[in-house]
Amino acid sequence: MTPTMIYTHTACLEHRPGPHHPESPERLKAVVEALRTPGFASLEWRDAPMGTVEQLQLIHDTDYIDEIAQRAPKHGYMPLDAGDTVMSPGSWEAVMRCVGAACAGVDAVMNGDARNVFCATRPCGHHAEPAKAMGFCIFNQAAIAAAYACEVHKLERVAVVDFDVHHGNGTQAAFFNRPELFYASSHQSPFYPGTGARSETGVNHNIVNVPLPRGCESAQFRAAISALVLPSLRAFAPDLLIISAGFDAHRLDPLAGMNLEDSDFHWITRELMQIADETCNGRIVSILEGGYSLDALATSSMAHVGALMQDAGI
Repeated sequence: MTPTMIYTHTACLEHRPGPHHPESPERLKAVVEALRTPGFASLEWRDAPMGTVEQLQLIHDTDYIDEIAQRAPKHGYMPLDAGDTVMSPGSWEAVMRCVGAACAGVDAVMNGDARNVFCATRPCGHHAEPAKAMGFCIFNQAAIAAAYACEVHKLERVAVVDFDVHHGNGTQAAFFNRPELFYASSHQSPFYPGTGARSETGVNHNIVNVPLPRGCESAQFRAAISALVLPSLRAFAPDLLIISAGFDAHRLDPLAGMNLEDSDFHWITRELMQIADETCNGRIVSILEGGYSLDALATSSMAHVGALMQDAGI
């Protein structure tokens, strides 16, 4: 068994939402270059397959899927919302590789090919609702992966933990009435997209939101995760853990206002791994979400994947 496997694809570089857009191909280049350094030589790299419409339909409405397919441009740009979420000619394949990576990652850990998986793909997905693109996100690969694990591998409980600085409204919307799916999010609040209050708890308290103030630093973040997320996740006892790994809560990120360090991403990863070891034989699929400082994105990804590899340092 490979300890840690990486799924990525060059097609994910071809989603180009326009000059000066923060969700740029340079983000993925920074992550991949960081993980190609000698300290990560033991990683096993695999090309992300194309996702399928059937996988999309596990979360997204068929009419919405058809609309996205029809609006994918042959040239130029196609805005899907007020302007944040934009498709280019390469976007359809990019988002389908994101979905394919997430589902292949589930297969890899469930079949015993890898202990855990990191999907180095873009664009991010956690804002995409079942029938709506928003916040740079077109399809919600983390939510799809969770539903895929239940549908294909017959799991009874799957959890997504999201430490992106923005609340994953799309994942929450998809899971809200599905007690077999658990979603926990730590996020800056008040902030985009305006959801994620503590009172939003889901049909069976399967939603755990941890709003954190602008300027939040390591101690407050770790205390909140330890008090609210980890006990709820442990009580849920997932058969598989999916991580929405956004690194835009880093102090260097230009789009947000939290002050986390690389070491905080290493810490939360190790804490989540401990629960996964207790409940599901360590099975984790981590999926890249946000992070818009290229330097911080590279070092945070190294801290996160280093933890997945059982590296005690960062």
